[in-house]
Order: sequence, then structure tokens, then C-alpha cells
Amino acid sequence: MKLSILDQSPISFGKNAREALQASMKLAKTGELLGYKRYWIAEHHDFSGLSCSAPEVMLGYIGAHTEKIRLGAGAVLLPHYKPYRVAETYNMIATLFPDRIDLGIGRAPGGSAEATMALSENFLENVRQMPKSIKQLLQFLHHDFPPDDLFSKIQASPVPKIAPVPWILGTSQKSADLAAEYGTAYAFGHFMSDKPGPDIVASYKKQFNYSKTQEMPETIIAVSAICAESTEKAEQLALPGILWKKQSAEGKGDRGIPSIEEAQNHFSKDQQTQLLHEAKRKMVIGSPTEVIEELNKLQKIYEADEMIIVTITHRYEDRTRSYELLANEIRK
Repeated sequence: MKLSILDQSPISFGKNAREALQASMKLAKTGELLGYKRYWIAEHHDFSGLSCSAPEVMLGYIGAHTEKIRLGAGAVLLPHYKPYRVAETYNMIATLFPDRIDLGIGRAPGGSAEATMALSENFLENVRQMPKSIKQLLQFLHHDFPPDDLFSKIQASPVPKIAPVPWILGTSQKSADLAAEYGTAYAFGHFMSDKPGPDIVASYKKQFNYSKTQEMPETIIAVSAICAESTEKAEQLALPGILWKKQSAEGKGDRGIPSIEEAQNHFSKDQQTQLLHEAKRKMVIGSPTEVIEELNKLQKIYEADEMIIVTITHRYEDRTRSYELLANEIRK
């Protein structure tokens, strides 16, 4: 099984955004040492408890502190931006860090309605234009506009020797259809989708169109997982994230990821049992053996090429330890 890291750069209670972003850089370095294939960082705007609003800035920072792990955005929220600017930005990163850069493309707003308006006054129309924007972005990346096209006269410079690898990320049939139509790799967000994921991924493979840069369909499944030395400890580590999501839904998540003690005091024993039971419908929580076993099952169900793991805990050390345990278990 190929494993990668998806980082949402969470801010823990008592920490600040600078500390969260530094912890993300350290996580990427650790992931490289542990043999993870790639590290992606997400884009969010004015989202309580998450610190990364500009993946391109973090990728430059992380690229300078790593040597070989693939780096990417998970994902650039394309409706907020012009394709030309995105192509320029990721071409520049790919120039600095050759043959290491992925360009994940998403269409979610990534934050509140107010933040969405501040970024893009006509977001819904831009979402409607998403197919056109993706096509144009790919044309800028590979400089293959028709000769009579206005944009054939310009390049998204600097032009790297090896272009960023485009991925379309999503949680629905629409994203799978776009990835298939334009012949890109596809990442499905299992941890944040209630849709029939295996069917969606299968349809992507069936409809896939060969492209200049992608000869065969390629899939990653994004899974939320927490691994610890024992099942009981993993469940304890999962509770703060569960509480934070509940608080975020109520507009109270700006304090960041709470501690285990706070989460345990907030929920009764019965509530903890029920919430963990519900969380395990979408999360994988347990010992190294248990987590790898569940990831193997998911990989087979999806027939996925790779699994990318997102882990949120209160202590950054526990998050890093979770990834370390998984990497060690898979080597056995």
C-alpha cells in the first residue's frame, strides 16, 4: 500500500497559527523520512481552527526543508482564481523543486460565505464555469492552446522542465466526471463524503480519457485516521477532533483543537461511546494493526492506487506519532 499525507494544518488550543504552520513543515519532513510518497496541504479561508489559506506559500517553505517527498495542494480552490495565475504560481514552485509538485484542483468555497465573497464576488458563476477553467489551466500548464487562441501568445512562466502534475479532487460524481473528461488523476475525499465513493471512483476509471500527461487513470482515496499504540488511546486522541467539529458547526471552533481532558469532560461516557461509534463510519481509529487492516479493506473496495491520510489530534506530537506507527506497521 502506498501512503501519503494530507495536512489541514490544524491549530490546537493554546497554540497559534505560526506554531501550526511550523508543525506542518515538521510533519512533511518526518513524512519524508518515514517513506510517505507525498505531502499535500489544504486551502481554507477564515476557517476556525485551520491555519493554511495559501498552500503555495507553504509549499515553498516546505520544499526548502525537504528533498524528495512530492508536494502539492489539496486543493487549490479554482473558482477563486484565474487559471493563468494558478499555472504561473505552480510552474514557479515546480521550477524550484523539479519533478516533485502536484497541483490539486478543487471547487469548494473553503470557508464562510463572507470569506467566499471577499475572494470571489461571483463564486457560483465561477463554479458553473469550472470545466472551462480546468481546461484553460491545463492548457497553460502544457502550453497547448490552438494557434489562433489569444492565450497561445503567452506562457505561464517560469516554465519548468517537468510540469506540475494535475489532480482533480472531489467528493461527488461531478468531480469524477471532470477528471475523466480531462484525463487527470483523481483524488476522492472519503472522509468528507456521504456519496457512494467506490461507485464514483469506478465511473472515473470507466470514463477516463487518455491525455498527454496521464496515460492511465490514477486514484487516491483520502481517509481520516488516528493511530496509537492501543485502541483505547487512539479513541482518546480522536475525541478532541470530534468535539472541535461539533463546536465548528455551532460557530464556536475558533479556540482550536481542544485537549483530550476537555473533550472527555465535555462528553459523558455514554456520549463518548456513541460519538466514537458514529465517527468510525468515516474515520479509521485504532492500533497500528487495526488501522492498516481497515485501510487495506478500503483500498480493495475502491481499487485505489494510493491512500492519503489526514490526522487531527490536539498534540502535534500525537499526530506525528500516528503517521510514524502507520509507516512502521506497513513495513512489517
